[in-house]
Amino acid sequence: MKSFDELLAEAEAADVSGWGFAWLDGRASEERPPWGYARLLAQRLAGVQAALDLDTGGGEVLGEAARFPSLMCATEAWPPNARKAHERLAARGVRVVEIAQGGALPFASESFDLVTSRHPVQPDWSEIHRVLKPGGHYFAQHVGPASAFELIEHFLGPLPSERRMRDPRDEAAAASAAGLVVTDLRTARCRMVFHDVGAVVWILRKCVWWVPDFSVRKYRDALLVLDRRMRRGEPFVAHSARHLIEARR
Repeated sequence: MKSFDELLAEAEAADVSGWGFAWLDGRASEERPPWGYARLLAQRLAGVQAALDLDTGGGEVLGEAARFPSLMCATEAWPPNARKAHERLAARGVRVVEIAQGGALPFASESFDLVTSRHPVQPDWSEIHRVLKPGGHYFAQHVGPASAFELIEHFLGPLPSERRMRDPRDEAAAASAAGLVVTDLRTARCRMVFHDVGAVVWILRKCVWWVPDFSVRKYRDALLVLDRRMRRGEPFVAHSARHLIEARR
């Protein structure tokens, strides 16, 4: 294994744009939920005429679908990801729209048969309801409560109130309050394993909301604790939380 400082420098220099995780191959792993979101998404896209993918990232998951409806739109708020999504999807006829996070969706009411999202930042249920056609569906995989909190709390300490956020029951209730009928809700907790400290640095640079004030300089001591543990042959284990939710207007 490379030295502690070499691992830090390598991870700090690596590209973290887009929403791919290939840089972690051989360095970290994460179990996937049992339902296979990308496969289910592709099936649903093949059966509609107009669809919208929210918070598409770099278009990585959407791009796995073999077939798009005649009207396929996607939104993304972070400019580097929006550019990547456009590069990946525009040639296939997808309209990628860069939006301001938290603003109204720039689409007419009742425009889409299907609205989808993989790991939305914060679903706006009233806007989702507005842009769906009557009888249309919302289909998404959300991040659940206390996801990766073993790692997050290693740096930030106990976060008891934050652990209760993103509860799938609360999200289902909010969807119902906006006028949607929740037809499916499934949960999963998946094992995450980090084998070197560079993988930790890279993921914290990519998922900036995990440890918002993260920098190698500020958290060097905490990183050194992890490095020493990993060099003893003890990978760091955390758990991601996911839920699959489907709702109908």
